[in-house]
Amino acid sequence: MESIWLEYAWTLLILIGLEGLLSADNALVLAVIAKHLPDDQKKRAINYGIFGAFVFRFGALFVISYIANVWQVQAIGALYLIYLGLKHIIPKSNNVTDGDTEKEEKAAKGKGFWPTVGLISLADLAFAIDSILAAVALALALPDSPLPEFGGMDGGKFIIILLAGISGLILIKFAATWFVTLLDARPGLETTAYAIVAWVGIKLAVITLSHPKVGILDEHFPHGTLWTVTFWTVLLLIAIGGWFLSGKKSNQG
Repeated sequence: MESIWLEYAWTLLILIGLEGLLSADNALVLAVIAKHLPDDQKKRAINYGIFGAFVFRFGALFVISYIANVWQVQAIGALYLIYLGLKHIIPKSNNVTDGDTEKEEKAAKGKGFWPTVGLISLADLAFAIDSILAAVALALALPDSPLPEFGGMDGGKFIIILLAGISGLILIKFAATWFVTLLDARPGLETTAYAIVAWVGIKLAVITLSHPKVGILDEHFPHGTLWTVTFWTVLLLIAIGGWFLSGKKSNQG
């Protein structure tokens, strides 16, 4: 039983780290959305928006708890995560991020305090889709816990997903500055984060292929020692390799 909780704790730690890396750019966009407001309203708008995002995220998690074990949903989630990861890994124009933030800023201009709060909440929910799917993919591969089910999902797995989602909001609010600084010093870490997202998508694809109604892989394969060791080994290699290969950003302009 202790090994189960250790696996749960390790999964949660991985998800919190992933949430942190992915939250940096998200926090910047939220700040851009509130940029047009007076200084005394900016912080309040972001705080209220994050609270609204928490409500939206919990609602999304509640729905996902009922449909997470549907293989069609798993397949769509796997394809989306792989696409999302590859989209950010494949070389792209350096102006993409700037263009995205400019669009957000343009959309927010001319809107009052509460409409801006609504935009921040909706923007964060959109950002949350990839992290929620990543959390679901990792949680579904965990062994069942002794906790009662929540909706259609094992209670322990749901708690892991919920805690990961809450950690993302906390990181956006309190730790985003640190991650922005880290990504600025080591810009390659963003690619590493999305490589992990793509690898988690492959994990969800394996779960889909082993679903009893699909049957391409053995039903017990995702929980077997071979795949478990392979998955975590590759994930650690991506993370460690990404850290060293990202290097430090040159101070030269």
